[in-house]
Amino acid sequence: MRKAAGISFSGTEPEFTGYSVQAELACADALQPGRHYTAEGMYLFTPPGTIAMTDFDGGAFHRSAPITREHIEAVMRKISGADVTVTKLELATTWTDRACQASAYRNDRVLLAGDAAHIHSPLGGQGLNLGIGDAINLGWKLAATIRGDAPAGLLDSYERERHPVGARVLDWSRARVALMRPSRSSRALEAIIRDLIGTPDGATYFAERVWGVSIRYDLGGSHPLVGCSVPDFVLSDGRRVGSLLRDGSGLLLDFDPSQSIQALASRWSGRISYVAAHARDRLGLQAVLVRPDGIVAWASDTASDEVAVGRAMTLWFGE
Repeated sequence: MRKAAGISFSGTEPEFTGYSVQAELACADALQPGRHYTAEGMYLFTPPGTIAMTDFDGGAFHRSAPITREHIEAVMRKISGADVTVTKLELATTWTDRACQASAYRNDRVLLAGDAAHIHSPLGGQGLNLGIGDAINLGWKLAATIRGDAPAGLLDSYERERHPVGARVLDWSRARVALMRPSRSSRALEAIIRDLIGTPDGATYFAERVWGVSIRYDLGGSHPLVGCSVPDFVLSDGRRVGSLLRDGSGLLLDFDPSQSIQALASRWSGRISYVAAHARDRLGLQAVLVRPDGIVAWASDTASDEVAVGRAMTLWFGE
């Protein structure tokens, strides 16, 4: 479909073939448990027989031939340098670090998400979150378009918001590969990264990147929360923000209830739920407008600005 739509798919070619293996081993004690970098690649051994390996062969073996017991044994010996014998191959699969992204996520009625829009290695477990993020961002916009109440350009905002996120994850994947290369420079770089992770700021940075909580869409708002995932506020009655978004509509949280804001929200009844309630910790906010995908579209630390919130509701939910 991507090819038929004339959307190109480009990026970087693989540096290695990765292996995920479950096997019965003879002389397994020749392998040290844990992750090990060698002159030939990397292996991660979890006794009694779970092995992950990367062979820096330029991805040559991936999907080129059947994965046999003899091949896995040969690769294990090459990478680990240990005289290990595979007596039974229970499960084996290969993968690479090829990283490519679609040049566009939309061409008329064709929209791309998940692996159709981007591929990369499974290192760091970023792929699932990235694909789900695409679906969450696109789903409510498609629904509004089908209903006929989407504002102009809403579907185009999908690519504008998600394409940079995909590019960022692909670069993160490439950086992981750079740390794994069987070279002294990569080991030196890895040592520096480990030192950074050992600092509070470094640990926070890496955790936010892995979990995706540092993502912020450029929605043009001046408030630092605009474009970010809404904090999961706990309201005074025990409800959490996450539960209030389950019906697929937007949400206007009014922590300092205002009749004028409530009246304004009523214009978008059915598309926006208005909730007036105090929160246990509202982070100094007076009111927050949240899109159906959990992204903050507008926020205010002061008395609610009817003009500003009305403009934001029109922008994301139509007239």
